[in-house]
Amino acid sequence: MGFRFDLLLFALVVLATPVLSDLVLSKVDRRIDLTSQIVRSVSTLKVENAGSELVTEVLLSFSEHQAKNLAYLMATYSEGKGKTKGSGVGLPVKEVNPKGLPSALTFYSVTLPKGLGKGDSFTFNALAVFTHSLRPFPEKITQADIQLFVFKDSAYFLTPYFVKVQSLSIKLPDARIESYTKLENTKLHGSEIKYGPFENLLSLSFSPIVVHFESNQPFAVAKELVREIEISHWGNVQVTEHYNLIHGGAESKGEFSRLDYQARPHLRGASAFNQLVAKLPPRAHSIYYRDEIGNISTSHLWGDSKKTELLIEPRYPMMGGWRTKFTIGYGLPLKDFLFQSDGKRFLNITFGSPMNELVVDNLIVKVVLPEGSSDIAVSAPFPVTQWQETKLSHLDIAGRPVIVLQKTNVVPEHNQFFQVFYKFSGFSMLREPLMLISGFFFLFVAGIMYMHVDMSISKSSPSYLAKLQWDEVQTTIQQLINIINRCLTTHDKLEASLRDLSRTGDVQACKAARKSADVQLKELSKELKPLLTFLQSSSSASQIYLKVVELVAKEKELQEKVLAKHSTVVDGYEKKSGARDIENRIAPQQQKITTLRQEVDNLLELIDEI
Repeated sequence: MGFRFDLLLFALVVLATPVLSDLVLSKVDRRIDLTSQIVRSVSTLKVENAGSELVTEVLLSFSEHQAKNLAYLMATYSEGKGKTKGSGVGLPVKEVNPKGLPSALTFYSVTLPKGLGKGDSFTFNALAVFTHSLRPFPEKITQADIQLFVFKDSAYFLTPYFVKVQSLSIKLPDARIESYTKLENTKLHGSEIKYGPFENLLSLSFSPIVVHFESNQPFAVAKELVREIEISHWGNVQVTEHYNLIHGGAESKGEFSRLDYQARPHLRGASAFNQLVAKLPPRAHSIYYRDEIGNISTSHLWGDSKKTELLIEPRYPMMGGWRTKFTIGYGLPLKDFLFQSDGKRFLNITFGSPMNELVVDNLIVKVVLPEGSSDIAVSAPFPVTQWQETKLSHLDIAGRPVIVLQKTNVVPEHNQFFQVFYKFSGFSMLREPLMLISGFFFLFVAGIMYMHVDMSISKSSPSYLAKLQWDEVQTTIQQLINIINRCLTTHDKLEASLRDLSRTGDVQACKAARKSADVQLKELSKELKPLLTFLQSSSSASQIYLKVVELVAKEKELQEKVLAKHSTVVDGYEKKSGARDIENRIAPQQQKITTLRQEVDNLLELIDEI
């Protein structure tokens, strides 16, 4: 419907447009390349001045649809003739709004190298690059379907001038063509469609054509690409590129089978792409390729003195409409890209993405200059949006100036060199090394001072004396705890002698164990007395002394109960009492012994933790 409206519009425009000038296009040869997602149209125009006035510019016109998708426009001509014919020389091109021509069209002016007088002619080439000009039809396909696109244009070259002779050729990626518009003088040669020649066409003549064809080329579109170029005057330029990528072809519908794709990728996934090629500068090094998960190992790198190529594969094949995010980074030798001129340093590096045939909807290039850079200026070969930021990094004080350049609708033709000029003092390079040296110097001085300064507390100070007293208290308490534990061990030996008595009936052996235990307990009691006296006299032990006294009393009571039980059992065996009678007699004693033993253990644990 939109294409029919364009046709009606151009019909009205032709009727309403006056003759622009006496300039005539004597020959137009237009070649449109549809072998990738980027549409490139190269037109060779031979212009003649049929009037008497001098002509210095030629207008190029584009429809509203073309102007919206126009990413790049360049005009060139060749100097010399025959064998001396040189390479293309660029001509100035700028957008203009000429009076008397329809506002629905967009016009660009090409300035000729010299004015054309009456009867003079001049030949030049116009390259127009378009993005998003191929529409998938159908818009959604399954994994097994082929990918078809529709391209719309005019068989006649849209121009405000009279055209004597013109022709058009359309190059397709494959010989499989669903359909195409057939006009007079239309020929199909393999994957190329030729229209014309057409003769004596009025200004703004228009003849719509539609081509429906197969294309399984990678339709890789970066919705956003952020390139960060960081300069280090210590010999390196670090480039980091963050990609937000989408397959811009026909959207995939239905389920995806990786098994079918791996078994028959050309039949069950012909529209997908699983790799991209990045052409990096010749001496790129330290190259990496990662995404949010981590490093991606499915990449290959090769190169020589003239180029470095990085082949990367996403984690999964990219079907129509699928997205992925990843980052590539690499280092470059500083001397290959940083130069000096008129007291300034300048970075000379390419602007666009190194990926083959990649369309970038929004490109942001950040150039991070060294801290201390000033008097910054940018020179770009095409219009860009520019602003400045600041980035703080390690050992920075005021931060590093960042020049940010933004451009939309970027194609490989934009991957041209641009320059960032700035002034930088050589002394500023010493700032970070001096900071490091100073930091290490003060660190070493602090270490030396620490090793040589006496940080101990004075031996005459109250705090030092209090610490000594507390140390003595702790030592005494540990000795006391050891004595109590030895007493408890003696109790355990008496209990063991009773178990042996019940097993062997040897009363004399049991009495001998009792006699030895009495001697040990008396000696331990003597050892306790000086320790208790010291704790009673020490002010530092005032809080713990009461617990110690309680512990000694409980152990003394426990000792008495253990000895009483031992005497009762031995007496029962001497009187040949029965085992049940003996057990009944010692049952109350045993119950008390168990309770006291638990209390003694609790007090030991409590005192040991203080």
